[in-house]
Amino acid sequence: MTPSDPVAALPTAAEQAANDPAQRALAAPLLAEFTARLHAATPVTALWVHGSLALGDYRHGRSDLDLIAVLPTAPDARLRTELSVLHEELIAERPGAEKLHCTYLPQDALADPAADHFTFAQGEPMDRPVTVITRRELLDGGLRLAGAAPDVLLPPVGDPELHAHLRADLRTYWYPVTDRPGPWQHDIWVDFGPITAARATIALRESRLVTKREAIAQLPALGAPSELVTDIVARRYGTPLPITAEERDQRAEQARQFTRTAIERALE
Repeated sequence: MTPSDPVAALPTAAEQAANDPAQRALAAPLLAEFTARLHAATPVTALWVHGSLALGDYRHGRSDLDLIAVLPTAPDARLRTELSVLHEELIAERPGAEKLHCTYLPQDALADPAADHFTFAQGEPMDRPVTVITRRELLDGGLRLAGAAPDVLLPPVGDPELHAHLRADLRTYWYPVTDRPGPWQHDIWVDFGPITAARATIALRESRLVTKREAIAQLPALGAPSELVTDIVARRYGTPLPITAEERDQRAEQARQFTRTAIERALE
């Protein structure tokens, strides 16, 4: 792969589709173990998977496993502790379990995308919402691990609601981050910022949610520097090369400026 052909290492859509079953199979044992332990800990109305494992382009060992557990009621302090211990034990016992994230959504909050809910992610407990984007992902193609399917329990998410959420997220969260050089020194922001901007651009134009692979493939057309795209592709699909401190500074500025410009265009 060369900077003049920065997406050459991306799998084609056909290659991705052919590889998805094998990638899902690699995640299956961990998901089965988590499902069993969760049912032992608390009643579960439904358990769903969204994100890359559901929509395609899951990369075992690199992608997160994004889950939503619907519970009869919001977990109290005791159950929060038990669920945290469940995740911590799974992380200690099973390789890759640190990438399994789950938000616990009570049945009485199924219609509220703004409410925060107990979540275990990135190795720690927190509270965060089940956003409009997550709900649309679940309705468009979420995987059901237990209980009722997403379209049985969740209200519809129309295009106007999706567009309004995307615009608000870009304007109030992502655009202000592009004012701060610090975060862009880190790989996760270099990847997440441009990919998020590309996915939002496509969703606003076409009212559909796309995989990371498809978003990355669109980065050159959106004006992303070739060397930045090459770096993102290598980290997700290959082996990234070591970079110097000067190269890291340059990459951070490229990612920050591209993300900022892409957001401005998306919000026009």
